[in-house]
Amino acid sequence: QVQLVESGGGLVQAGASLRLSCVTSGLVYSTYAVAWFRQAPGKARDFVASISPSGFIMHYADSVQGRFTISRDDAKDTVFLQMNSPQPEDTAVYYCAAEQRCSGVSSTPITYDYWGQGTQVIVAA
Repeated sequence: QVQLVESGGGLVQAGASLRLSCVTSGLVYSTYAVAWFRQAPGKARDFVASISPSGFIMHYADSVQGRFTISRDDAKDTVFLQMNSPQPEDTAVYYCAAEQRCSGVSSTPITYDYWGQGTQVIVAA
């Protein structure tokens, strides 16, 4: 059974840092690209960042480029999203998702096979 479990969300002041984790199980981790998406109330689910199965290719949304960093720890089957200088507009439920692929990354939600339940991030001004 495939599971993706996010953690690390919470309430943070604007400008502080936060690190989200996505622990995966039940899949061949090294063959999956993993991404973070987010959804604010009343809005569509938006792409945030993705990382290739090899870990060598990362892709970011323009809105988080230079502030957020995605990484993966292959020893722990875990993907992280380091959020530096978060702003109130980053407030959302953050989801991780996994897609089996040979290489590269995708920013399109429909291509992802598995999703976590999400973790809430609230950034206070």
